[in-house]
Amino acid sequence: METLSNPQIHRYLIGSLFILAGILHFVRPGFFMKIMPDYLPWHKPFVLISGFFEIAGGVGIMVPAFRAFAAWGLILLLLAVLPANITMFQKAHHKHGFTLYTVALLFRLPLQLVLIWWVYWAGVFY
Repeated sequence: METLSNPQIHRYLIGSLFILAGILHFVRPGFFMKIMPDYLPWHKPFVLISGFFEIAGGVGIMVPAFRAFAAWGLILLLLAVLPANITMFQKAHHKHGFTLYTVALLFRLPLQLVLIWWVYWAGVFY
C-alpha cells in the first residue's frame, strides 16, 4: 500500500488526467462550449485556452522543476472552470429535473474541492 501514498505516482496520475482532459478540449470543443456560462464571451477561444493550460499543467506537475508552479496553475484552473461545472448541472437539471445524471453532476461540484486538495498534496505539499 506504500505505492498509494507515493506522491510521485499521484503526480503522474494527475498529470495524465489533465493531459487527457486538455486534449479533449481540442478534439471535442463543442461539448465544452455548451457547458460554458452564457455570460462569458468567446466560448471557443476560452475552451481552447483552458485545454492548452490543462495539458501544460499536466505535463508541468510531472516535471520537478515546474511541479509547484504547475500545481498552483492547475488549482487556479480548477477554480476557474467551477462556473462551467455549475452551469452544466443547472442546464441538465432545468432540462431533465433530478435524474441519476443530474445528481452525479451535483455531486461532482464538491469533487472539485477534492481535486484541488489532490493537486495541492501531490504538487505543492510534497
